[in-house]
Amino acid sequence: MTSLSPSLLGLQQRLGHAFADPGLLVRAVTHKSFGADHYERLEFLGDAVLDLGVSTLLYARFDRGAEGDLTRVRAHLVRQDMLHRLAVQLGLPSVLRLSEGEAKGGGAQRPSILADALEAIIGAVYLDAGFEASRDLVLRLFEPVLAESSLEGWSKDAKTALQEWLQARKMPVPTYRIEDTRGKAHEQVFVVACELPDLNISVTGEGTSRRAAEQAAAQAALSRVSALPARQTAVRKPEPVVVRKPRSPQAD
Repeated sequence: MTSLSPSLLGLQQRLGHAFADPGLLVRAVTHKSFGADHYERLEFLGDAVLDLGVSTLLYARFDRGAEGDLTRVRAHLVRQDMLHRLAVQLGLPSVLRLSEGEAKGGGAQRPSILADALEAIIGAVYLDAGFEASRDLVLRLFEPVLAESSLEGWSKDAKTALQEWLQARKMPVPTYRIEDTRGKAHEQVFVVACELPDLNISVTGEGTSRRAAEQAAAQAALSRVSALPARQTAVRKPEPVVVRKPRSPQAD
């Protein structure tokens, strides 16, 4: 039986699932550049389990949500940018098995590879222990993402939701700027900062396009503002306007 390296044992602990067949986890973190026994078939399974697991979570959490709204939220949650973020949180960049060339080219940081590997891990858990175990993994991954959010916020794109949240409180709209770009021209990763100066908040998001990175940064900002105390996010009252009477000529 395959034995796991210390780094994969750590990943297994973070996943909250002990593999009966450790070889499945090894395959799930193996890119096709490394060898023939790679993660693409597991990714196929994981994609289906991910959709059903996220649908189950949304159905339970937003019990009055309409089908169209739930579908839009699911699309936000299962897109590459979100899976990339979760993969980074799990520490997947440090455990991926890549060819030397792919590793030197920054493959361990590439959003598409990390998102695919996360889906493969979900598929590996499905094969190892069945649907319930893989669904539970999906719930553990996504429940924190939804913890401080509303259906209305998720059913809109993050930039729109953030702008409306700020405008409702009479605060300036956010500013976005590119902080960094990584990778080759055809596989670039953009890092965008989203700044809310009135709340002293600055967060970043990553994506394979500037637009995707801005959306990721806006979503991170939404998560931050939703956790602020109510006194900091209260609707601001307009400054009183002081009307001064013109001085009469006799006053001089």
